[in-house]
Formats: sequence, structure tokens, C-alpha cells
Amino acid sequence: MEQKFCLDTICRRPIFTVKTSTYHFCKMSLVKSPSFTHSVRLSSSCETSDVEPPREGTEENTESHVVKPTEDPQEHGEGITSSGQTMMAIAGQESSQVELWDITSARKIISLPQSSSADTTDHPTKQKGLCMAVQAFIPYESAGHVNILSSYEDGSTLWWDVRKPGLPISSVKYHSESALSIAIDGSCNGGISGGADDKVVFFTLDHPKGAFTLRKEIELERPGIAGTTIRPDNKIAATAGWDHRIRVYNYNKGNALAVLKYHSDSCNAVTFSSDCKLMASCSTDTTVALWELYPPKPQSKLDDVKSDEVSC
Repeated sequence: MEQKFCLDTICRRPIFTVKTSTYHFCKMSLVKSPSFTHSVRLSSSCETSDVEPPREGTEENTESHVVKPTEDPQEHGEGITSSGQTMMAIAGQESSQVELWDITSARKIISLPQSSSADTTDHPTKQKGLCMAVQAFIPYESAGHVNILSSYEDGSTLWWDVRKPGLPISSVKYHSESALSIAIDGSCNGGISGGADDKVVFFTLDHPKGAFTLRKEIELERPGIAGTTIRPDNKIAATAGWDHRIRVYNYNKGNALAVLKYHSDSCNAVTFSSDCKLMASCSTDTTVALWELYPPKPQSKLDDVKSDEVSC
């Protein structure tokens, strides 16, 4: 599969193309930055910290090029710091690797694990199968260095820090079958994952210890979660299921709030708007649905930090 990028709204050809082995299942991930600092919200409005690449210029690009994956060794380790606004993570041409790319310069920054290590038969990612999902983020504790969660065909999830590209800093196996989707919350301190089995998993990230902690595991009547998302205010989470259903949860408590039965085929993805007012879902039935549910209530910064309840 080729990932194509066009930064200009009027161009007809991509600026550059990245070749990957993701086929249709592993979506790219822009870098999420924490929306909290020392437990204080940076803005009183509900804002997402996922970022889009900046638009540069207005002239149409008439040619595109396929990027050859070359790495600059000087970018490894301590050299990789960024606000995340120009970087993305994808599953690489080597099916067990994850790649971090600079969108602006069309350059691969790093592979996880490093190319020199990935060829060894005993490397941890070799036995895990295809990379099925990625989520890049910058924890407050990392001083601006990118971390990546990558989920695999065997149901496991690895936690990477670009300062230690040879081995993951932690590994868990929450799913008995392929882990298909993963999402990080707005504080970059936890998230949810779904897979081909019958589980939705809520977890936290212990940054000082570099470890996953299972927070809650929800068993489903029917297997298959293709997409997961967490609302930017960290109050609502949602999943897209093979059973044509969108499921909505209280993210803090982990309890179910609603099952939405609109789509007539497998649901593939779900996401929230940056103002937290709308949710969008898409399905193999070729439809995209917009939902207005549990809208956030206007409140002060202090109330926004302390509230654990879902606003209805």
C-alpha cells in the first residue's frame, strides 16, 4: 500500500508517497500531545491535540515522488524532539516495524526497532506478526520525545520511546487475537484498545515505571473492534464494531452508555470533533454518520479538571 500526502487543497497529485506494508488495516497516526500539564487543562475549550500537517504555499504541485526510506543516524535517540506537528507514525515496509516520518521534509526519521536489529530472528517484533495499529504521542514526562504504541497480529501491544529504538520499554498482551485498534487519551496517560476477539480494554500508562496497567476489561457479545477513539475532554470513548454497532462508554468509569444501531455493515472507524460536540462513524455500508450525543456543558477550567462525570 502507498500512503499519499497532499498538503495543498487544490493539488491533484500528492507531494510525496510512502510505501508501506499496511494494506488496508493499519491506519497512520499523527502525533498526539498532552492537553494537560500538571493536571491543569491548557485551555478552557475542548480541543483535540491531534495535529494536521501545516499547509504550505498555494500553488499546485504538478509532480509527486516516492520517498526512499533513508534514515539519518543523527536523528536517533536524544535528537528526536518535536511538538509533533510535522510527524506521523506508520507501519513500515518491513511488516513488523513501525516508522516515524517527518511530513515536511518527506524523510523517515527512525524505524522501531532499528533496521539493524529487526533482521535477527529473536527480535521481539518478528514473532508478533503484522503491525495492525499505531498511536504516536508525546507524554509530558518525555521532554518532547515521541513515544509510540504499536499493536500486532498476535494481540500484543508494545510501548516505544524513540530514545531507545532497539527494544520497546514495555509490552503487554491484552487480546487473544489480533489487536486492531488503539487510542490514547488527551493527557497521554492511558487509552483503550480493541481487537478481533471479544474484548475492549481500558489501560493506563505508568510513565515513571514504563509499564501498562490494566484498568478495565469489557467482554462483548460479538467479537471484532476495528476502531477506537477517546473524546478530547477524556470523558467519552467509543468503538466501531464488526457487528455494525458503535458502542459509547464513560471513559473514566469504563461503563457502557449507549449502543448505536444505524449502520448495516461492519463499522470501520469512529472519531470525535475537536469541540467534543459531534461524533462521526463510518462503515463498509458506504455511509458516514454524524452523531450529537452527551455534549459537554460549558464550565470553568477548575470544574473541567475535577469532573469525572459525563455531561448529558
